[in-house]
Amino acid sequence: MIYLLNFSKQIKFFIFILVLLFAFPLMAEPIGSVSTRFKFLGANDKIVVEAFDDPDIAGATCYLSRAKTGGIKGTVGVAEDTADAAIACRQVGPIELPEDVRNGKQDGEEVFKKSTSLLFKTLQVVRFYDPKRNVLIYLTYSDRIIEGSPKNSISTIPIMPWR
Repeated sequence: MIYLLNFSKQIKFFIFILVLLFAFPLMAEPIGSVSTRFKFLGANDKIVVEAFDDPDIAGATCYLSRAKTGGIKGTVGVAEDTADAAIACRQVGPIELPEDVRNGKQDGEEVFKKSTSLLFKTLQVVRFYDPKRNVLIYLTYSDRIIEGSPKNSISTIPIMPWR
């Protein structure tokens, strides 16, 4: 009996962790959407526009547009969205680069991640810093555990004095 009680707690803990994993990537602010294909059952296929602020750099905001699959599968959250996405990033306030960004990784640093299927597929945004030109570069792409997509988009923010 005690083992069953512990097993129940383990299941609840596992579900809690799954909810956290899927909730945190959803920190983008929805801006709007347009329908691209009518579906008789469930939501239409859409292009959604979302905004997120760089978590490490105040004054840097990125706007993502991405495909969102509708239909019954999309409505219940089991559809796999395509790898199509675009990004535009802008300086929206004064930018002061933290030291760890100035000395950042060559491979970039993940600043945004969103699940685009029930399992294994994500849309990511990675930030790079080009010290020679004093520019932030944001790259968006989609990946899977086994096979990613070469579809990608980049945007840059030249760091300028803010008035």
